Amino acid sequence: MTNEMLAQYANYALASAALLVTVAMLGYALYLAQAVPVRERAEADAKVPATVGGPADDAAVTPAVAAGPAETPVRARKAAGIAGSLTWLAAGLLLLSAALRGVAVERFPLGNLFEFSVAGGFFALATFSVASTRRDLRWLGVFVTGFVTLLLMVASTAWYVEADEVVPSLQSYWLPIHVTVATLSVGVFAVGAIVSGLYLLSDREVGGERFWRKLPPPQSLERFSYSLHIIGFPLWSFTLIAGAIWAREAWGAYWTWDPKEVWTFVIWTVYAAYLHARATKNTSRRTANWIAVAGFACIIINYTVVNFYFIGMHSYAQ
Repeated sequence: MTNEMLAQYANYALASAALLVTVAMLGYALYLAQAVPVRERAEADAKVPATVGGPADDAAVTPAVAAGPAETPVRARKAAGIAGSLTWLAAGLLLLSAALRGVAVERFPLGNLFEFSVAGGFFALATFSVASTRRDLRWLGVFVTGFVTLLLMVASTAWYVEADEVVPSLQSYWLPIHVTVATLSVGVFAVGAIVSGLYLLSDREVGGERFWRKLPPPQSLERFSYSLHIIGFPLWSFTLIAGAIWAREAWGAYWTWDPKEVWTFVIWTVYAAYLHARATKNTSRRTANWIAVAGFACIIINYTVVNFYFIGMHSYAQ
């Protein structure tokens, strides 16, 4: 099998993953549209009395509650189950696409923005899917798959480049170490930013109160966001340190004030500020989460604006 065929199969796997994650997004949207609000369900469960018997007990039960606790329709739960399976499969196809592209060019497939985006989409889906095995995150599925769908659309059109070799400075064992950890941290930060955004919007109740009652309480959203960021921050710290070591080997200096290096440090500083604000009693949770969202905005700037409009040693990342 030729390298050209492998690269083409990589594109087929990417297109299949994009299709599956889009269908998964629709499945999660159906679930969220028909789901019984979790807080409403909890209230209904609390109102169901113990079976004591007697007319007095029966009279105390309202007709809506007497039928039992509020239940999400079976069709909605099946849609979420199918969407979850498709999300796992889409993540696997993204990994397969990256692997086939790497074999086609005989290098690690993280040499440009297109390949980074495919890997970032994989890690975002993987973060969500793995977290879903430990808690019920069906309410989050439509937001994560929607983000990944948009990312893959942009990557496949505006950022696509043919499979090819990389510049000599990237031909190092640091490429799979430094860039893989960076991509993993971005995937974790992406899910964390989505949850932070939902937390910030929850008080506004955009779209109506009933919609927001389908999501966990704001306090739960905030704690989940923090748990994701507390994982992503050490990974980004390693990215910064490993990048400096690699720069010393490739360019002869740990720090050259390259735009990419500067923005990597800016991102680290913003997320450090978030963790500091989160641990400070006098700082509100909303302020801390605004900082977290700003951190992910800096990541987007780093991998789009800086890549295309700032000339530096990392310009090959286009």
